[in-house]
Amino acid sequence: MHFPFQNSYATLPDNFFARVAPTPVAAPRLIKLNRPLAEELGLNPAELETPEGAEILAGKTVPDGAEPIAMAYAGHQFGHFVPQLGDGRAVLLGEVVDRNGVRRDIQLKGSGPTPFSRRGDGRAALGPVLREYIVSEAMAALGIPTTRSLAAVITGEQVNRGIALPGAVLTRVATSHIRVGTFQYFAARQDVEAVRRLADHVISRHYPDIAGTERPYHALLDAVISRQAKLIADWLLVGFIHGVMNTDNTSVSGETIDYGPCAFMDAYDPKQVFSSIDEFGRYAFANQPRIALWNLTRLAECLLPLFDADKDQAIKQAEAALDGFAAQFTDAHQAGLRRKLGLFTQAEGDQPLAQALFDAMAAAKTDFTLTFRRLSDAAGSGDLGEVRALFEDPTGFDEWAQRWQQRLAQEPQSPAERRAAMRKVNPAFIPRNHRIEAVITAAVENDDYVPFEELHAVLAKPYEDQPDRADYAEPPQPEERVLQTFCGT
Repeated sequence: MHFPFQNSYATLPDNFFARVAPTPVAAPRLIKLNRPLAEELGLNPAELETPEGAEILAGKTVPDGAEPIAMAYAGHQFGHFVPQLGDGRAVLLGEVVDRNGVRRDIQLKGSGPTPFSRRGDGRAALGPVLREYIVSEAMAALGIPTTRSLAAVITGEQVNRGIALPGAVLTRVATSHIRVGTFQYFAARQDVEAVRRLADHVISRHYPDIAGTERPYHALLDAVISRQAKLIADWLLVGFIHGVMNTDNTSVSGETIDYGPCAFMDAYDPKQVFSSIDEFGRYAFANQPRIALWNLTRLAECLLPLFDADKDQAIKQAEAALDGFAAQFTDAHQAGLRRKLGLFTQAEGDQPLAQALFDAMAAAKTDFTLTFRRLSDAAGSGDLGEVRALFEDPTGFDEWAQRWQQRLAQEPQSPAERRAAMRKVNPAFIPRNHRIEAVITAAVENDDYVPFEELHAVLAKPYEDQPDRADYAEPPQPEERVLQTFCGT
């Protein structure tokens, strides 16, 4: 079975990783293969769907050309620095250059212990594997930069998470798995040459256009800031809450990575937290831009020795770059909000107009996704009845709607044009928490993957009406609400 590996990270010095093979499992069985992604990577889906393919995707067999490694990194976890984390339950098999010329990592998550496991078993339970597969592929369909899921395999073994659960392995694909925490690992050891080597690798892999600039390391920080500002804006525009925005979960490529206790909001609440381990709301929905800047500041600290021999000058230069985050995030977020509200031009009162809607939504606890989707249809028909019905007391909405319609009247687009544009950015379907939990329950308790397949198929077309699956657009009933989500470790 051929994997066209062209590995680059494995050529870096040995202190960047540990060479470790996946631990074989008892009886791997393929749950799901992402056939379009396999083809994009230059792999043969038919071969991967065989028993031999399942063994590779579970780590029982290592394909030719693979150089299995566990990457070293550190990280701030909920604000507390841990100088050594690393891939404790993941192995990077290698890299391939896809059909678009983009270098992609192929990693097995849940593939057994590594030198970074910190007494953990290195395994993954079936539930978190299905959650990451569903949510990461849904994010891709929504058009948000993300790691991808190539395959999910059940291992035929059990893992202990307080109770015995089916074990599974996720094959994850990323433009790289390099994190802010990767830089922190070497900076904490005052290994400036390793930081420089890593920075050069990241520039070559992700930002080749800046390689020949006068100050490439400054340009690297600027580039990561820009991608993170856009990414966090994208999250907020669809109601996504990452749940564990630690520096070791912040990718320098600008992709969403490490879907643990992540969730999409149902009722709008800027303070919404789902993660069971986020006891103080550090990573609440509205806090995510602030935390992203905090994480980027940690990256800037790592790069200071590459900026200037004079530390004070280096700090000033880093601060100047970090000062640009707020404007870039605000510009991206407000531009996205204008699109969600059907505004094609920019006017002075647009931001207060959007905020007034959020205030009304928060007061009424209306569903985030449904509110904007129904606004899309109202923009075309002029009938506000369905969106108004989401507000138990519609007084605040009525006041806002009058302002919105006055603002729409200032633009030349027809109602039909506006509706079509809004429906391209306001999804009908998101990975609702209660749907994900139903998928996991069916799989874990009954070995039933029909709900998984149905949900995945719906989420592959989030912006399209799917009348035969309209119930997937509905928020949970009170008894179906998921109040907490959990990390898989």
